[in-house]
This record gives sequence, structure tokens and C-alpha cells, in this order.
Amino acid sequence: MKKKINIYIIAFIAIILIIAKGISDVKKENTNSENFRNTSRLILTKHVKCRMNCRQITIDEIKEILEKGNVNQSKSTISSEGNRTYALEGYSHENQHIRVIVAPENEDLVVITCIDLNKEWPCNCN
Repeated sequence: MKKKINIYIIAFIAIILIIAKGISDVKKENTNSENFRNTSRLILTKHVKCRMNCRQITIDEIKEILEKGNVNQSKSTISSEGNRTYALEGYSHENQHIRVIVAPENEDLVVITCIDLNKEWPCNCN
């Protein structure tokens, strides 16, 4: 009986260690790959262009947030297919508090949207 309990305890500990290692690897990959900070090959979607116009956010501010902003893990995602989006936040040189959502795609970086976190701007983007 004791032998059976010991086997269950060892199996339980092994499972916990495997799960912890997997979570650690995902967090490392999310923040250490830095492929979401490369501003040399940006692709601006139609949606982000509209949002930039409405919210008075320039391409220079987008690049600034991508290069220096903090990753908001709770707003960053991974789809069931393994595609990642990263939410980066920070203050621009014009003191605008901005969130930029991007998705690495091969050598490019697709800018999906941008948000002014302090002001609600009127927008008619579809």
C-alpha cells in the first residue's frame, strides 16, 4: 500500500515539474524572442491606419512603443494555431499613453491596432 502511494506521489511531482517547465518556457519565449520589437519591416493594417488617424498617433509613436514599451502579458495572446499577438504599452514622447497590438509574421511585424489608454477618441473604423 505504501509503495503504491509513493508511486502516486512521485508521478504527481513529475507532472507538476513538467507543467512548471512548460509555463516557464512559454513566458521566456513571449518576452525574450523580441521578434515583436523589430520596427524595420512594419506592415500597417487598414484598421490600424484608421485608428492612428482617429487617435492622433503617428508612426514614430508606434515605433517608439514597440522599441521601448512594456509587454502587457494579460493583453497578449496565443491562438490555438500557435500564432501570437503582443500588446506593448508605454508613453510616447508626446506623453500619450499608448497600447500597440502586433503579430510577428515571418520577417515582418504586422501592426494590428493602437489604443490611447487615457482618452476615448471618436472613430468610425470598421
